[in-house]
Amino acid sequence: MLDLTQAVTIPYVFVGISVLLLVSVLASKASGWLGVPALLIFIVVGMLAGSDGPGGIWFDNAYVAQFLGTLALAYILFSGGLETNWASVRPVLRPAVTLATLGVLLTAVLVGLFAVFFLHFSWLEGLLLGSVMSSTDAAAVFSILRSRSVALKGRLQPLLELESGSNDPMAVFLTVAVISLLKDPSAAWWHAIPSFAWQMAFGAAMGWVFGRLTRLLVNRLGLEYEGLYPVMTIALVLLTYGATDALGGNGFLAVYLAGIIVGNDELLHRRSLIRFHGGIAWLMQIVMFLALGLLVFPSHLVPVIGSGLLVALFLMIVARPVSVFICLWRSDFSLRERLLVSWVGLRGAVPIVLATFPLMAGIGRAEMIFNLVFFVVLASVLLQGGSLPALARWFKLDKRAEHHPPPPLEFEHTAPGLRADLTEVIVAAKSGECGKRLRDLALPHGVLVTLVRRKDEYLVPDGTTVIQEGDVLLVLAARDAIAGLRARLDPDGESDDNEGDDSG
Repeated sequence: MLDLTQAVTIPYVFVGISVLLLVSVLASKASGWLGVPALLIFIVVGMLAGSDGPGGIWFDNAYVAQFLGTLALAYILFSGGLETNWASVRPVLRPAVTLATLGVLLTAVLVGLFAVFFLHFSWLEGLLLGSVMSSTDAAAVFSILRSRSVALKGRLQPLLELESGSNDPMAVFLTVAVISLLKDPSAAWWHAIPSFAWQMAFGAAMGWVFGRLTRLLVNRLGLEYEGLYPVMTIALVLLTYGATDALGGNGFLAVYLAGIIVGNDELLHRRSLIRFHGGIAWLMQIVMFLALGLLVFPSHLVPVIGSGLLVALFLMIVARPVSVFICLWRSDFSLRERLLVSWVGLRGAVPIVLATFPLMAGIGRAEMIFNLVFFVVLASVLLQGGSLPALARWFKLDKRAEHHPPPPLEFEHTAPGLRADLTEVIVAAKSGECGKRLRDLALPHGVLVTLVRRKDEYLVPDGTTVIQEGDVLLVLAARDAIAGLRARLDPDGESDDNEGDDSG
């Protein structure tokens, strides 16, 4: 076996890292064929490369895995915030925040009670197990849906996106608080309440401050080389998390809110920054899942298969649905929507990362908790993820996800105050504009049609180009003219609300 703590020549290290990354990227193609999220593929690659697999890499350093997981989650959450459309998630803000706080707490308590009565855990050990696996991973949900060309209707997608992006801080707080009580049983649990309030409030405040600071520096600093802007944002993400956490706030909440603030405001080089951080987020996911896959010993999972399956089924069938129905009982979501939200509470990377916290703290049942959590994540992805597209169709809450090739033209803001976007607008049959020439459309002032996509072809238009139903116009327009143009050409709102938002 290869021990990572031993001295290995640099070329072999480079070759090993490159092979693991390449295998992970190439294996991710199988996620579409198998209908499972890429995270499962990455974890399996790590397990195969680990001590019990053919790779034979011995890795049991929980501290390194926790460090990599924390670093990765910071960049993943920032990237998720950048790509969050505030206009779409604002209508579901209250139910999403309720699920991300009260829902996480209820899930932790219910799973803890199950562990106490059926797995013979102590009360605090049971609550620790529940806290570790209380957060959800919507990225796993949407990767499964995308692989089947399925999307969710209405407000379900923004609800799940916002819930999963904001529920990690609560899970982290609960895990750390319960570990503190286990290490010091004489401490009073209610002392954690003001600590929680401070962490969340200060984390939110720091997220707002660093989000505004990031936007200000990107827009006003005027760096000579465009390639330095991604470097600066890398540093600012680390600073946001590190400074917030060092001062007692919740660093994960801070980086997520900072990403939302940066991504939903006027920003120079916005498209290139979103793409860059999207790539960083993928790299972080691969590194994190590989490390977690290396950390687990598959042979150690065998003794917990029975209890792990019981916990997974209880989490899917009881804990998550009860939490969802309590949190959404005063909302206007339908019964079918609540049932689907209950089922899509997939567990992902965060529970496995949090399961390293008890290992680091030396808690008595830490290894069993880690193995249980790892097994529950695998079971959740396979059982819930595999049935999700069929369940969405059965509830009639699915819609066909349209995948269009990116336009061959890009538009990038290079000066502050330039309020224009390159966006796509569909010509709908009900618009009454079909069959007209461009010159007869009487487009608003400041609107320029640069390209027309007709099926799989692009046309360079002029005034005599006749517009047909289903044409997609690539329009360069002042932002205040885009809404009016959509209302004329796409009265039913078939265009993607997010299109053009990343043209920045």
